[in-house]
Amino acid sequence: MSKTAEKVLVISIDILMLFLVWYVYYLIRVESGLFSYYVRPEFWGPMLIITAYWLVMFWLFGLYQSWYAKSRLDEVITILKAVTFGVFVLFFAIFIDDISTNSPANSRILILIYWFLMMFFIPAGRIAVRTLQRKLLEKGIGLRNTLIVGFNEKGKEIFDLLERYPALGYKVVGFIRTDKRKGGEHKGVRVLGSVEKINDVIREHDIKEIIFALDSSEHGKLLEVIGRCDEDVGFKIVPDLYDAISGQARTNQIYGFPLIEIMPELMKPWEKVVKRLIDIVVSLIILLVGLPIWILIAILIKIDSKGPVIYKQERVGKDGKIFTLYKFRSMFENAEALTGPTWAMKNDPRVTRVGKILRKLHLDEVPQFFNVLKGDMSLVGPRPERPMFVEELSKKIPLYKRRLKVKPGITGWAQIKYKYDESIEDVKKKLQYDLFYIENMSLRMDLKILAYTILHVLSGKGQT
Repeated sequence: MSKTAEKVLVISIDILMLFLVWYVYYLIRVESGLFSYYVRPEFWGPMLIITAYWLVMFWLFGLYQSWYAKSRLDEVITILKAVTFGVFVLFFAIFIDDISTNSPANSRILILIYWFLMMFFIPAGRIAVRTLQRKLLEKGIGLRNTLIVGFNEKGKEIFDLLERYPALGYKVVGFIRTDKRKGGEHKGVRVLGSVEKINDVIREHDIKEIIFALDSSEHGKLLEVIGRCDEDVGFKIVPDLYDAISGQARTNQIYGFPLIEIMPELMKPWEKVVKRLIDIVVSLIILLVGLPIWILIAILIKIDSKGPVIYKQERVGKDGKIFTLYKFRSMFENAEALTGPTWAMKNDPRVTRVGKILRKLHLDEVPQFFNVLKGDMSLVGPRPERPMFVEELSKKIPLYKRRLKVKPGITGWAQIKYKYDESIEDVKKKLQYDLFYIENMSLRMDLKILAYTILHVLSGKGQT
């Protein structure tokens, strides 16, 4: 089943269950005669509004993300959390009106009845869908095409396990060799190529998942393969390769055999929405409240040296999108005309007198809040790099392009934990921090980074 078909099916069942909940609730609230009312409540209008409300609520709790080989119990627990929170909100937004027309006791009973109905019908609908999906998977319908990297005993063992339990959702279409030998076959499934050809194999066979079955001595191959993959696929490894990945990862148990998911998307939709709202609100406050200061800085830049006030430069954003980054000019005009693009350096002779102060206080980065408002950047994320450096670094550093899976940021975990990039070794070190952030993204972590950034700016530890 495709992701689109799965979402349509799940949303349809949710709508059906929400209609059913409302119908039963209406019968109890209006038709049973157990509860009094001054004006007979409408049926269709409120039902449509409340259904739309719950669909948004479920989306915010991540209940419309793709489901494969996940526990039905985990999904039910998430539903119960979403329902409880949603009913709590409804109590204040809608049902509070009942207090003026009914006794408080009746209002509480009605809310409790509605909550019980939601807690029963919505999980029941989801369990029915997931049971249907599991039955289809067991019949081989809707399996995700999967590659096993490593044609060895471990790879064959994983193949046998996945073949034995098709309900996990994996269909192994081939192996990738990591040694110099060619060819090979296990139970009719062939070796499809080498690591160097993995992108071609992914596209040709529509691969959705890659499972690494490498020996502990092949950590370099793991990084090489992930670095080579430009396609949107999921990565999983066996536990003894865990120390090859910086940061934390999510472990999925496959009938007692654990797989580690590399770089899972941990942020729920509601966290992404709140993160974007924080981006917009903070950017507007800084740009508007500090407007007199920004005008003064612009005047000082003009007085200090020739050239534009705002410096524009192409940077690489999320998914490799090129955008124009804005900064207060801190260097002399055409500073790179003779040297070409170079790494930042301490006591850079190209920096103007005003520019040194701006860099020290990080005020040169204020115009980037326009980039945040436009949606090219976020307050928190990996620093955006120039296109030529991205291409150069991607060839030298495995996993570098994984940074492009999220929006770049004005500040980030790497920025507060490490100094400016002055060499490729600095970039390698900061990449570890960036990957740790990507694997552990959350609102809590963003707020922590913003707090550290404020302390960092106030201490005046910027580059000069």
